[in-house]
Amino acid sequence: MLVALAGGVGAARFLRGLVDVHPPDDITAIVNTGDDVTLHGLHISPDVDTVIYTLSDDVNPETGWGLRDESWRVMAELERRGGLTWFRLGDRDLGTHLYRTQRLAEGATLSAITASLAGSRGLGLRVLPMSDDRVETRVVVDGAEIGFQEYFVHRQHSVAVDSVRFAGVESARPAAGVLDAIGAADAVIVCPSNPVVSIGPILAVPGVRDALVARREHTVAVSPIIAGAALKGPADRMMTELGMEPSVVGVARLYAPFACTLVVDIADADRAADVEAEGMECVVTPTIMTGPPEAAALARAVLKAVAR
Repeated sequence: MLVALAGGVGAARFLRGLVDVHPPDDITAIVNTGDDVTLHGLHISPDVDTVIYTLSDDVNPETGWGLRDESWRVMAELERRGGLTWFRLGDRDLGTHLYRTQRLAEGATLSAITASLAGSRGLGLRVLPMSDDRVETRVVVDGAEIGFQEYFVHRQHSVAVDSVRFAGVESARPAAGVLDAIGAADAVIVCPSNPVVSIGPILAVPGVRDALVARREHTVAVSPIIAGAALKGPADRMMTELGMEPSVVGVARLYAPFACTLVVDIADADRAADVEAEGMECVVTPTIMTGPPEAAALARAVLKAVAR
């Protein structure tokens, strides 16, 4: 069995390639829920939904999130009323959030709801939220603490981050099956996701990091940083603002305690020795996923690294 730690568009695209080259029923994706937010009374799980929508080939291909062929009548009506519309929810997408919120109110766990959503779209792999407990990624900008979506969406991640914390994580527990999956996995893959706010919250859930450290020799990570920059999102800027080196070497320093191999893009071939100096084997291969064929090729390279 393969276990993948995932968060964001890059992870979803990688997983789409992975299921093309490896049996889906042999894959468990553990997905970040630190980005979850409650808006309009609805529980929204952006990373979980992006993974499910992408793997069901129903994601909006232009944005990498949300659903294709969306309509926006609810948002238009809300805007006319002067309501909150900076976090855009399409009409079809709203159905997902209404269902999740209803089930939570009935007492269902987030993991049970996630399994139902994935199953309803015909996904063969297992999708687990990192925790059924509420964990909220919060950032300090300009001396004030705000929620992650306020920073990422409303402010378009255009302000410097002073610090990051995961509210509630100390009392959170891994979702049922998370630790068992890591312990039983033939290999663990850390997807190309923001190390700070996509992978960081998963690692912060008590027990998860320790479980990964125990499987270090079976864990391979893919760098989301290429030639000192993130292809999408603020990972490189966040690393700089938080005092980390925004490079494959900076990623290696974060991941070396629990992963033995780092997969980097050919643009960083000249940094391979520096990565290995941090205690990780370095595998160099094209990592830019311009489409499904490139995602599948990257997945094959990762599986080859896993086999080694």
